Amino acid sequence: MLSYRHGFHAGNFADVLKHLVQVEILAHMLKKDKAFDYIDTHAGAGLYRLGTEMAAKNQEYQTGIGHLLPDTGQWPEMACYLNAVKAHNPDAQLQFYPGSPAIAADLLRPYDRGWLFELHPADSEHLRKNFRERKQFIVRQQDGFRGLSALLPSQSRRAFVLIDPPYEMKADYQRVVEALKLIHRKMSTATVAIWYPVVDRKRIEQLQRQIVATGIRRIVQFELGIKKDSAGHGMTSSGIIVLNPPWTLTETMGALLPRLAEEISEDGGVHYRCETLVPE
Repeated sequence: MLSYRHGFHAGNFADVLKHLVQVEILAHMLKKDKAFDYIDTHAGAGLYRLGTEMAAKNQEYQTGIGHLLPDTGQWPEMACYLNAVKAHNPDAQLQFYPGSPAIAADLLRPYDRGWLFELHPADSEHLRKNFRERKQFIVRQQDGFRGLSALLPSQSRRAFVLIDPPYEMKADYQRVVEALKLIHRKMSTATVAIWYPVVDRKRIEQLQRQIVATGIRRIVQFELGIKKDSAGHGMTSSGIIVLNPPWTLTETMGALLPRLAEEISEDGGVHYRCETLVPE
């Protein structure tokens, strides 16, 4: 089933969390001169025009990046992320939102390498067009879960893997656990970020238990929400679980998330999480 299109959700509060963490991890990896591989298992189209019928239908970007731009200087700790968005909107009007591949492309050096997987035919074609001039990026119309194994361990011996499936199939929850175990087995030093939606809290608690049960160490968890958990339809929060995080990541997110959660809240509450899921 390939019904999910990220264009409907580009720039929403879940993207803000995901891309904040992505930028923090990339910035940390860039501190070393040594090359690394960036692997995006569910890359989407790469770049999204917010004026399209798809993005305009629900205007989800208003729940996320719409709160933060135009930037008046109140978010200095998010400067790298906000600059990445502003780079695609040079006239200061919010018209485009960069997905994780576009953000990575703006930050990676010529000697780093990117691997972008997208199975949806239309989004894969858009991705290929968006990256046709980026020779260091390889675009594959393939299931990213299946493509991981052949890339690890990476030739560079340094890697950041971003896993953010749509979870339109329940099996995706189990597949992210299996992917985490595969990555750790083949390249235990890789940094892995797994994004998830909070629609059913019990399912997320089960995912947490499964990840803890792997025995893998050094895992942290962050969440950002617009309203409290609900049994109703729709995503109230989203989260990201990181294996081998930069040592500064928890401190940075711990300082930022309370303010950010207050800014985007739709029910007056402050909904966030910043925890060590598994210690060293």
